[in-house]
Amino acid sequence: MQKHQNWARNYTYNVTEIHTPETLEQVQEIVVRSTRIKPLGTRHSFNGIADSNGVHLSLQKLNRLIDFDLKRNKVTVEGGVRYGDLCTYLNNHGYALHNLASLPHISVAGACATGTHGSGDRNGSLATAVHSMEIVTADGNVVTFSRDLQNDEFAGAVVSLGGIGIVTKITLDVVSSFNVSQSVYENLPLVQLKDHFDDIFSSAYSVSLFTDWKDESFNQLWVKQKLTNSAPVQTEPSLFGATLASTSKHPVPGLGSENCSEQMGIPGPWHERLPHFRMDFTPSAGDELQSEYLVPRQYAYDALTAIQGIRTSISPLLHICEIRSVAADELWMSPCYMQDSVAIHFTWKADWPSVQQVLPVIEQRLQPYHARPHWGKLFAMNPERLQQLFVKLPDFRQMVSRYDPQGKFRNSFLDRYIMGC
Repeated sequence: MQKHQNWARNYTYNVTEIHTPETLEQVQEIVVRSTRIKPLGTRHSFNGIADSNGVHLSLQKLNRLIDFDLKRNKVTVEGGVRYGDLCTYLNNHGYALHNLASLPHISVAGACATGTHGSGDRNGSLATAVHSMEIVTADGNVVTFSRDLQNDEFAGAVVSLGGIGIVTKITLDVVSSFNVSQSVYENLPLVQLKDHFDDIFSSAYSVSLFTDWKDESFNQLWVKQKLTNSAPVQTEPSLFGATLASTSKHPVPGLGSENCSEQMGIPGPWHERLPHFRMDFTPSAGDELQSEYLVPRQYAYDALTAIQGIRTSISPLLHICEIRSVAADELWMSPCYMQDSVAIHFTWKADWPSVQQVLPVIEQRLQPYHARPHWGKLFAMNPERLQQLFVKLPDFRQMVSRYDPQGKFRNSFLDRYIMGC
């Protein structure tokens, strides 16, 4: 079989054999007979975290809804379900997830395993909605990790980096469906964040700032208001010095807004407003690379000022940079472990040699602010520095060894950054 690539086509997997099981029993059989295997979701990681020197087990056919527990406000799905498909079902039945990432195209299992997030001061990452998981481990057995068991293993297993096994089933907490209005403001000066950072990011349910770092301001401020009643939406003509946009916008300058979620303050269901992009369109810029670093919230303005100091090196390589807030969680390998965080996300042009040169410069600038990288994005940080940033990494390493003693689910990424090999 011809070798395959990730979504952005910047990474070619070593795997030449892909299995696409349709049942739990088939997953168990494939895992037992494989010496090296990795789960494969929707291929939205930009590095080798999902690669293997053995085979891939694709979750694309494990995409069914298994149970909807209305009394306990929980939904159980197979690991291959994509958020866009799940959210449509939930909304049709009057329910919602607490938050969504920028893209609805990604799988539930893959997003949770890498600590993927949306935005909002009170919104934890997508993984914080997980109530329980069923994972097929290296010996083919099914192990359940649940918040109800009240042990440390659950906190270690949710953001698993694919190192413990194949996630075949996930139970998520759901809430009542809600509507959101989305408005975009233009030209917010960076200096406004010095005294008004908390005011800006607490001004709505979900807030995002976008900049191409060509000057000392943010091109756009996206404000997603959660609506609690049927009262008309009141949209201010200006916000912290930024001006309300007169037309719908794409985050990337020069691109049309047709693949973006509805703006202009028009109310709509949560799953059609919280993501920036529509499910049936190509997300983001398309031909791109991505990096992201999460800093403790108290350092956010200083970290952004540090990035602003090297903007002339960044802006020629950049499609756009997005700033979001994420609430703290207790998941061991989450970049938001025990700290309210601000995520600085770079969507790069597809020029890896140049991006590879600038990433160490960014990381050096962010080092005083204890920036943790997103596990599924591109970074240059050495393993020793990364391991210092994740205080529960030694416990996670022991957990990986306990459930996968022969290293069946390991790869060069996990060996380098987690196992210390």
